[in-house]
Amino acid sequence: QVQLVESGGGLVQAGGSLRLSCAASGPAFSTYALSWFRQAPGKQREFVAAVRGSNDDTYYADSVKGRFTMSRDNGKNAVYLQMDSLKPDDTAVYYCAARFGVSRRDSDYRVWGQGTQVTVSS
Repeated sequence: QVQLVESGGGLVQAGGSLRLSCAASGPAFSTYALSWFRQAPGKQREFVAAVRGSNDDTYYADSVKGRFTMSRDNGKNAVYLQMDSLKPDDTAVYYCAARFGVSRRDSDYRVWGQGTQVTVSS
């Protein structure tokens, strides 16, 4: 099965931007739906964005719609999350996850990366 490694997190001021990357290894990357989730301290993990495996349709949580953009590059076995107009509420550990078929429920995913920390200062 595919394995995932996130990168690109860091500390940024409110209103700034970050670009997260999720690099995948393993077979048939293009057939997987890839998603980003995040978990803030003391909160449950929540869906952020997803992209289908069968095409490039993307889906976003209402809280990030218009600010975040998810994309995939099957030639590089990678997905990206461009995060603009960041807010302190975006502070969390961001995880990449993969499965066959898009889902907004983290319990539906069995393949996860290790996460990358994003901190937005006010």
